[in-house]
Amino acid sequence: MTDGRVYGMGFDELVEPDWPALTSAEVDAVLGADAAITWRSPRPLSATARVRLPDGRDVIVKRLPRTLRDAAALGEEHRFMAHLRAGGIPVPGVRRSLDHGEFAYEVQELGIGVDAYAGVFSWSPYRSPDESAAAGHMLARLHLAAAGYEAPSRPARPLLAGFTLFSSPDPLAAVARRALERPALGAFLAEHDWRADMERVHLPAYERLRPLLPDLEPLWTHNDWHGTNLLWHDHDVASVIDFGLCDRTTAVHDLATAIERSAVDWISIRDGGPANVRFDQVRALLEGYESVRPLTTAERRALPALLPLVHCEYELSEIDYFLGVIPGGNAKNAEIAYSDYFLGHTAWWTQYDAGHELLDSVTTIR
Repeated sequence: MTDGRVYGMGFDELVEPDWPALTSAEVDAVLGADAAITWRSPRPLSATARVRLPDGRDVIVKRLPRTLRDAAALGEEHRFMAHLRAGGIPVPGVRRSLDHGEFAYEVQELGIGVDAYAGVFSWSPYRSPDESAAAGHMLARLHLAAAGYEAPSRPARPLLAGFTLFSSPDPLAAVARRALERPALGAFLAEHDWRADMERVHLPAYERLRPLLPDLEPLWTHNDWHGTNLLWHDHDVASVIDFGLCDRTTAVHDLATAIERSAVDWISIRDGGPANVRFDQVRALLEGYESVRPLTTAERRALPALLPLVHCEYELSEIDYFLGVIPGGNAKNAEIAYSDYFLGHTAWWTQYDAGHELLDSVTTIR
């Protein structure tokens, strides 16, 4: 059981949560049973707890503000999860979801395996190249199982990691439309010279990606692939969890996300330190992936072109969350999401020697 604090925007210390912790009364109301909370997650953005039922079984209960996800939006995630389970991917079952007052509640079965990364920040490296390879192997299995799932892309919402802005013919126009759809994001961007920023930072990278887009097949994907969203048995992946960012993107977009979120020490970079790039883990992850699902020629060319841009859509949706969802807003975190992540990550990949070196290594891995 944590002390109630959660991880912040990559800071070393824990911070006070945006949302109050789940209470026993809430859990009993949702489960209809005299249940006991045994652990609370330190992950931000929702209130999540492990709960023991009277019969001794454990479940996971998550509470989200309905401005972030309501039961209908959770259903988009649950239907994809069910498709993957039917295809043999170890994804926990969903017991129920419901709206109650200003919140939505989600109850899932406890996944098989150990939460080996419970005590680390989400975007952390794997513990070993073996676990990187196992993660790549399971990601490829998930992509094969996702084939045939034909739901449309999810509507624009806070905290989604889709692939609509930089897969469009005009990313600037796409961001402008997104700003109209999401007023909190629009108000933030109106106070920044975002067009000039994107022209300087993102559009050169986009021009390298643009001619490759027609050859990338759409696919529903996880979109938040890193060690903390996997459960483990020894050094193998036992379960895949947390489908809150899943959406219709492409397989190589998902693979780029997996690299972006595990191979680079973004917190060290922000503090002026080294990138601590895990070249061995990137190689292991890609080799594990291609042992199951070899990349197409188009995907192999698109991977280094996608890496500088793969985080961007999520960061805009994170700004939307910080200013449009949490009570009172959090302008500081919105600025971090824009300056350090939306702009800073792309700049690192495209303007710094370490970023170029990692892109070159991805290009040469076979």
